[in-house]
Amino acid sequence: MNEWILALGWLGIYAPMAFGAIGSAIGCSIAGQASIGAMLETDGGYGRYIGISAFPSTLVIYGIVIMFTLERDVTTSNSGALFGVGLLSGLALLFSGIWQGRACASSINASKEKPDIFTLSLAPAAIIEGFAVFAFVFALVISGNI
Repeated sequence: MNEWILALGWLGIYAPMAFGAIGSAIGCSIAGQASIGAMLETDGGYGRYIGISAFPSTLVIYGIVIMFTLERDVTTSNSGALFGVGLLSGLALLFSGIWQGRACASSINASKEKPDIFTLSLAPAAIIEGFAVFAFVFALVISGNI
């Protein structure tokens, strides 16, 4: 039984990095596909479309930092906390990555039709990044007490 408890602790340590990577990959893929479509339909401004496509990549960085912050000896007394913090912050990064990718895709699609709203159309993606930062800070602060 103790092996299962310890395994959950180890899972919690690595979950933020794994879920952050999955969210970043999905989000960058969603935005990248919109970027490719926009490049086919416009005659310039390709760099900004590619740049927007990379926005969700920050979530894997947050996950890596959380993973290193949570890394410690796993015991039966701390595995529950490691699992909870790691899993929940990882899920927050995963969903932030997916939804940020969708927001970036919408921004790309809107700005190809109306280029003057390019900067303003990035606001939803920035707000979603803010939620990921909240989860990141939460995990860092809580990990100090585990």
